[in-house]
Amino acid sequence: MRLASFHLSTRELAVARERTSPLQAVSTRTDSFDVLVGFADAESAPEVVWSLVDAGARVTAFARRGVASPLRHSRHVVCHDITPPEKDIHAARMDLQHVQSLVRGRGTAVLFPLDDTALWLCEGIELDPQRILAGPRGAHASLALDKGLQVELARECGFNVPDSVVVRTAAEASEFAAAHGFPIIFKSSQCVAVSEGRRQRCPTWICANEPELARAVAQWGERAPLLAQRYIVGTGEGVFGLGAIDGVRAWSAHRRLRMMNPQGSGSSACVSASVSPELKRAVSAFIERSGWRGLFMIELLRDAAGKVWFVELNGRPWGSMALARRQGLEYPAWHLSLALDERSSVGRATTSMPGLVCRHVGRELMHLLFVLRGPKSKALGQWPSFWKSLLAVMAIRPRDGIYNWRRSDPSVFVADVCYTLQKNLFKARA
Repeated sequence: MRLASFHLSTRELAVARERTSPLQAVSTRTDSFDVLVGFADAESAPEVVWSLVDAGARVTAFARRGVASPLRHSRHVVCHDITPPEKDIHAARMDLQHVQSLVRGRGTAVLFPLDDTALWLCEGIELDPQRILAGPRGAHASLALDKGLQVELARECGFNVPDSVVVRTAAEASEFAAAHGFPIIFKSSQCVAVSEGRRQRCPTWICANEPELARAVAQWGERAPLLAQRYIVGTGEGVFGLGAIDGVRAWSAHRRLRMMNPQGSGSSACVSASVSPELKRAVSAFIERSGWRGLFMIELLRDAAGKVWFVELNGRPWGSMALARRQGLEYPAWHLSLALDERSSVGRATTSMPGLVCRHVGRELMHLLFVLRGPKSKALGQWPSFWKSLLAVMAIRPRDGIYNWRRSDPSVFVADVCYTLQKNLFKARA
């Protein structure tokens, strides 16, 4: 796909302006709007809801039926259940279509997807009158959900990108290993893979040798295209911002101190950082050439030599939203404002606070258990020491922030810790 195809056409832009101009005539204040967010079990859900509530919006959420989530315990939001896409994607769409019709405010309402599955689901339904989507559509949604397109664009924008290819068969996976050597990593090239009428989950495999590759290929079963890449050991980083008509606003960044699972997962602790001029140039090129609008995260990996590699684009709220909000960076509320009015000035006059640490309590506890269990691949030679990990987790400073903690909504935090432990311990036994 050519880069130009990522931009909205002139006709699409005209339709978008026609749809938003009545809203601008009514109000550009978030407290005039109802917002439907989902899924309720998204990692960022509590912090996103609190950001929107603090801006004055009225928030409702859609949730997977039968799936527990901390947001269900919040006093600020009501959850409506829909069929999990993992069971029936058609029923999930029909249910979401019905839920959005139930959430009718005094005027325009906004649909705000919080994770990749919700983004895919929201992009594919018909919006009710007087409802807008605060998320990517068309070519922008394709970019947000296709890792193959992302690495192609990243390479053309000046990022360092590991050797990559999309493989669809066991033979192609073996050819990639033969051409590039070990270690290698395989992950789904599509953020949302659908097969047999259901959303299919696809794990990530790290392979250090032929036997590990054979096991990965057998488990994969060619059920979805994979992005094969040379595996690079390093520290995870992220660059965040808002794509607007005048370029990128509200720059910030973080570095992972610890991942919940050292083999690869979301962070259990991260520290805020500044964005280097080199990264700003590459990220700006990526956002401008794609025509991206609204919040975004560019996930990166810094290797032992200090070289920074592109990992992926997150086109929806990210798991470490708590760290951004502790710095006064209200990305969710700003994203809503830009969705309502692309000329909004939100996020222009902002500064980040490098050196601020934020921790996820449930994930910190799981980190210790994963370290104790040990690596599953010989490619992970630099496995953390348990005792050093224990000391790092216990070294709490007064300024450290906590994920999903709000004094007026404490049940969310308690549920978050309990569900994190329950979900991961159950998965480990499976």
